[in-house]
Amino acid sequence: MRFRVLLLTVLCWLAAAAAAAQTSDQDLPSAPSATVQQNAPPKQPPPPATKPAKPHPDNELRPGDNTTQDPAPAADSAQPAAQSAPGAEETSAPATPAASGATTAAPAPTPAAMPPPSVAPQLQNLEKSDANEPVTTIRVPVNEVRVIFTVSDKHGRFIKDLKKTDFRVIDDRKPAEQIRSFHSETDLPLQVGLLIDASNSVRDRFKFEQEAAIEFLNAIIRPRYDKAFVVGFDATPDVTQDFTDNTELLSKGVKALRAGGGTAMYDAIYYACRDKLLKQEQTGPVRRAIILLSDGDDNLSHVTREEAIEMAERAEVIIYTISTNVSGKVLERIAEATGGRAFFPFQIRDVTDAFASIQDELRSQYAMSYKPADFVFDGRYRTIEILAQNKGLHVRTRKGYYAPRP
Repeated sequence: MRFRVLLLTVLCWLAAAAAAAQTSDQDLPSAPSATVQQNAPPKQPPPPATKPAKPHPDNELRPGDNTTQDPAPAADSAQPAAQSAPGAEETSAPATPAASGATTAAPAPTPAAMPPPSVAPQLQNLEKSDANEPVTTIRVPVNEVRVIFTVSDKHGRFIKDLKKTDFRVIDDRKPAEQIRSFHSETDLPLQVGLLIDASNSVRDRFKFEQEAAIEFLNAIIRPRYDKAFVVGFDATPDVTQDFTDNTELLSKGVKALRAGGGTAMYDAIYYACRDKLLKQEQTGPVRRAIILLSDGDDNLSHVTREEAIEMAERAEVIIYTISTNVSGKVLERIAEATGGRAFFPFQIRDVTDAFASIQDELRSQYAMSYKPADFVFDGRYRTIEILAQNKGLHVRTRKGYYAPRP
């Protein structure tokens, strides 16, 4: 009897040990290959019991809807978007069960997590439309005017520390609607045209004017930043040096000028604005200016004085004139209309001082942009007037501009 009891005890112990070993082996993870691990379908919970679902207040069941919570479509519809074929189109139609024979599927979301059936297709179509349709860029014309001006006191000294609240802008006889930007400009890149009268009327002062012009270019043109060109004119304009930042080449261009012939000053201004400055490439804001040395007598031009001024206004060019005569109403008119200044040196050596004043002014200006009132894209000429709140200050700028055409 004792032997049987001992034998049964040993057998029970062996059976318990075997069961414990089997359970321990099942708890140890296997080491599948990366491919198998990547492609194996995720474990899915068992499908819920087919119990009638209570209608959600925001998702009332409609005729034709299922009254039970069916399993969601199987494996194909559950694939991540990243695994779909490139270029495959999205669809808002319900996915069909997979034909791969998979029997395990994720449960469908509860009705509370889904939009109403009548809304869901619209949302899906909207998402598809947003994803596939190209973005449309709408270009709106900007009715903004940019203007450069200088401010000086009654002694002619430049004032450089003013704010936009120190000014009022009158555009086409109406106050501007808004000043959009305002800042002091002392370091803008320059595009300068040097126009030198090479007619017989200036022969006696020609050499000195050449030397003064060379000194000016050497002082104001900064390599890799500013550019200038040289034009001599008598009956026709003659470009002796095109746009460059090389002051040595500019000096050679000035020295290459030879005096002789008649005077077509308006033609030279028109040409320099239309064919040189207006066509010169610019990658950002620049200051365009012409320095004109002449006695102001024109006897051969094909364009008029006003046509030359209009072209300068269209090219946004400021013209500074240095007279080789003691008077010159024509030169005053050209400078004043474009926002520049006219100089009348009494002695030859005063030409150098005139160039120095121009250099100082080009580095002592303000830049403003504003929105005019009642602006119309009609190509009409509109006047500009900038008034300082301090009555003792003098503002000098161009007299107007031409509105763009539609």
